[in-house]
Amino acid sequence: MTLGCPRNRAAEVCGALARIWVLFWALGAMGSPPSPAAPRKAYTFGRSFLGLDKCNACVGTSICKKFFKEEIRFEKWLSPQLMLPPVYRRWYLANYTDDSENWRPVVLSRLIPQPLHEASDRSICSSAGRAHSCSIEAVLRATPRFQDWARSHLLLPRMVQGLATPMMRCPSQRLLDRLVRRYAEVTDAGSVQMKHFAERDKLRLLYTLAVNQHPLLLQMFPGTEGWPFPKYYGSCGRMMVSATARPIRSTYDSALETRADIAYQLLHIAQGLSSNSLRFLLYYTRVSEDMFATFEDGKLFIVDASAIGIIDLLEGVPPDSEPEREDVFSCLSTSCARPPPCSSVRPSQSFSLLCRDLLPKLLTPRDAWAGRLHGDAARLLGSAQTARGRTGTSRTRPAD
Repeated sequence: MTLGCPRNRAAEVCGALARIWVLFWALGAMGSPPSPAAPRKAYTFGRSFLGLDKCNACVGTSICKKFFKEEIRFEKWLSPQLMLPPVYRRWYLANYTDDSENWRPVVLSRLIPQPLHEASDRSICSSAGRAHSCSIEAVLRATPRFQDWARSHLLLPRMVQGLATPMMRCPSQRLLDRLVRRYAEVTDAGSVQMKHFAERDKLRLLYTLAVNQHPLLLQMFPGTEGWPFPKYYGSCGRMMVSATARPIRSTYDSALETRADIAYQLLHIAQGLSSNSLRFLLYYTRVSEDMFATFEDGKLFIVDASAIGIIDLLEGVPPDSEPEREDVFSCLSTSCARPPPCSSVRPSQSFSLLCRDLLPKLLTPRDAWAGRLHGDAARLLGSAQTARGRTGTSRTRPAD
């Protein structure tokens, strides 16, 4: 672009104006704001870290968007390296938000420890004659059990026979209907029929049942309905998100009143699980201090429901079947040992396990010797010590 100037004495003035115009144009170009750069993500979740690369041999994908929109963040994420936590950990403390302003603490947990996941994946490949690696989903889809699932619109007791998870030891049709109706990893939940389930949904449900029933118990018996389980937020890959709480082991050095209250809540929960309006008997197959935790208000919850068996009191205990159907799904969990028959479960089983394995850690003989236990608390300790002595080292059949 040029400026036209008359050839006279004003030529010098015109030239000066042209130079000034060029200078202003250059300065304007230099001073214009640069186009905004794409914001750099503070961190990213890897598909392998979450276990998404293993889907549909996974729990689900209902909460994946929260991870990738940074609405779920690890509690100690803002480190100098901005690195993912170690993959070998079973659980991680994190924070969750719905509006980017109000955050609440949650816990991210794997179905089973990562080394066991890897061993489980290898066993799936081995079942198909693959020595090292394979398409895990393809192998599971080809099994007769899953083909049975794929053809059926109802989840029937024969379709879960041989699974090692405790609540599938003696399932009733009513229990399986509740499982399907409450399954939160599909849209349009609420029907006992699986017509709205895609094949991937059926595989995810079957895989979860085979590996760890914990996320399913939280969906079937939610805390919003008075059950002693934390809120289930959803799953992504092989990671699930639930409300966090304080492990009861952290209270062992607390005041006697605190420990006695937890002991009372343990027994109260066991009573509620065994006697409720739904007529499902929920019982412990084992207990440990990692199963229970308290919220900030001191309320006790079951934070690991993997060891809970269920008997339908309306339909009764089914007769022990012939040699059970076993396949690759029968041994994908932390233990491949089959639970004892449901007919062997005693009404006092949960209480006996609590008195033997947990209450003595909360209420010790030292409390009684110090004269600090009175009334009901003293009787509670006496019952715990009696049960502990009566069962001894036995871990298979608690006494009545």
